[in-house]
Parts: sequence; structure tokens; C-alpha cells
Amino acid sequence: MSELGMILLRTVLIYFVVFLVMRFMGKREIGKLSIFDLVISVMVAEIAVIVIEDTKVPMLHGIVPMLALMLIQVGLAFVALKNRKIRILFDGKPSVIIAKGKLNRKVMAKQRYNLDDLLLQLRENQISAVSDVEFAILETSGKLSVFEKEQNEQQGQNQQSQQKEQHQQTKQHQQTKQKGKQNKQEEITFPSKFRYEILPIPLIMDGQIQEENLAKLEKSHFWLKHQLRQQGVGEVKDVLLCTVDHKGRLFVDKGRRKR
Repeated sequence: MSELGMILLRTVLIYFVVFLVMRFMGKREIGKLSIFDLVISVMVAEIAVIVIEDTKVPMLHGIVPMLALMLIQVGLAFVALKNRKIRILFDGKPSVIIAKGKLNRKVMAKQRYNLDDLLLQLRENQISAVSDVEFAILETSGKLSVFEKEQNEQQGQNQQSQQKEQHQQTKQHQQTKQKGKQNKQEEITFPSKFRYEILPIPLIMDGQIQEENLAKLEKSHFWLKHQLRQQGVGEVKDVLLCTVDHKGRLFVDKGRRKR
């Protein structure tokens, strides 16, 4: 048999071997890859490539290690079903990224999970703003499970924010009468040429002003710092995340430690 025919035969045989190995490992391999599962899958793939490419290597030298890896995976999976400590050791534990509408900065740093990843996965879950999230849990598979706030709770918060805004407007109106000036509260307006739809626009991430987004809004640093002062924030570096939605609502999470 020619070398090309030998490679073709080995490819077909290894394909069925790998297919059976992955099949016996269970559907868990397809739906979710933990670190342990990923290591096993990569090793099986590497062994298969070596056996296919090097025709001088006996087929059994590839099949036996793959079967051994399958037995290790199946055996540990069976033990993990009975022992939660083993499951945690190999799969890890879910991490709470958002709790009661607040970002957990320490957990995000520990998992090396940045704000861009968070906003991306929130959009995938049809969430327009961090303030609408009650809990967000980063699963061991890397998927973000999101639990929205109850509608009545959101309405209550909206009413409180409206009452606060009305109180601020009344106070400013009184100050205007006393000083004889017309200092109305600045409203957040968007340029007509730029559409935001329902996506929140990050203005500050990790204590850094997002210059590009601020320029698209046609706003200045002075305007942003003024908005932060209204939220009780003195320094930009103290802000973990600041976003604005299409309705002009500002969300500020003061999660950064003061330097």
C-alpha cells in the first residue's frame, strides 16, 4: 500500500476512534468545556494528529493513550458526581459578577473578567443597562447568567430617581430666583447624527474616560465631571463604570478604590 493510501486509512480509523472516545465521554463535552475537559480534548486531538502524520508509529501507540484518557475522564466524572469537592477542584465555582445591581470589582479582577466582556454578554442577554440587573453570575463554562430586577422594583427606583430629580430642579429653581439668573439643569441630549438605540454607551471604564464615546456625544470632560458631581462622585479615577443610555440616564458604579 502506498504512503498516501496508508495516511488515508489511518485518518478514517482514527476518526472513528476519536468519535467513539468523545461519545463515551458524554454530551457534557459538547455543551460545556471545563478546563479539565479542554485538556483531555486537546491531548486526544494531538495524539490523533501524530498517529495520522507519522506512518511509522503503530496505530496502537495512538489508540491506547486515547482510551486511557477516556477512562481517566469518565472515572473522574463519576467520582465528581458523588463528591462536590472534586467537582469544584476540576470545574471551579460560579462567580457573582453583579450583586443587587452593584459590580463586584474583586471577583472581576480575580477571574480576569473585564468590562468589555461584561457589556458584551449583557447585550447577548438583551440587557440594556447594568442598573437593570439584580444578579449576574459567571458560570464555570464562561457563560453569564443574568437575573433582571423585578418590574415593580425598577418602577420604584425610577420613581425615586424622578422624585430626586424634581427635588434638585426645585432647589435649583429657588437658587435661580435668589441670584436672579437662569441656571437650568443641563439635560443629556444626543447629537442628531448619532443613534444609540437601546445600548448603554460607556463613558468611563476602569477609571479611564472613553474619549471616543465622549466625542461622539459632543460632550467635554467638564460636562462629564459635572454629571459625576451630581451623582456624588468627586474623581473620575474612583469610577469603575459609567454609562449613559438612549434616554439620557446615567449609571455610575463607584467600585474603584481611591488611590
